[in-house]
Amino acid sequence: MDKKTKKERQEAYDSLPPVIRESLTPEEKEMFLTGEQWPDSLFTKLDEFIIKE
Repeated sequence: MDKKTKKERQEAYDSLPPVIRESLTPEEKEMFLTGEQWPDSLFTKLDEFIIKE
């Protein structure tokens, strides 16, 4: 993952409401920031913030 993508993901994570950030497990946070694929639990927690194409 390149620096730009890492920065964008960190900015996206930081922009989440605190209650959502606090609900993520350490593993889910790591997947959010660096993962190529997200587990279903992460999609469920972030459903209202995901724009479907």
